[in-house]
Amino acid sequence: MARIIGYKRVSTLEQNTTRQLDGVHLDVEFEDKASGKDATRPELLAMIKTAYKGDTIVVHSMDRLARNLKDLKDIVTSLIAKGVQVRFIKENLTFSGKADPYSELMLNMMGSFAEFERSLIKSRQMEGISIAKAAGEYAGRGGRPKTITADQVSAIKARVADGDKKAHIARDMKISRESIYKLLKA
Repeated sequence: MARIIGYKRVSTLEQNTTRQLDGVHLDVEFEDKASGKDATRPELLAMIKTAYKGDTIVVHSMDRLARNLKDLKDIVTSLIAKGVQVRFIKENLTFSGKADPYSELMLNMMGSFAEFERSLIKSRQMEGISIAKAAGEYAGRGGRPKTITADQVSAIKARVADGDKKAHIARDMKISRESIYKLLKA
């Protein structure tokens, strides 16, 4: 029995997929909360494994399935080879394996646009990081700018040397006790 399988993806845990495939009837649904930069996402792999001949996979847009043209074509081609149709709602395109030069052209064009758009986003992000670094406002990957000055670190060390409790110092400085330990180690 042919099924309609939905695939949704967002890049972070904070984002939600509510708008994707809203109102579309789905028999089975897969959802990844991971970057689309590569095709080794757990739910994507499970969806590909689960899809059988006659099924239709429905995705909100091409960039939800893959972020680069190679991955997009590989995923769509592998699904079509299994006898599965792939339908993209936003682009209003369906790929079924039937010889259709127009669909192949659209897959290549739209995939290239998605890849180009991703490259522009990364370029703007790198520009922003460079500007923030130059202004001293970028702490590097996974962190925020340091809020404790060198003078404050010296004051913390002096208070610890005088026997002040680290919990009191942390409360006074409005930082965590763990931060005190990190500053003392550095």
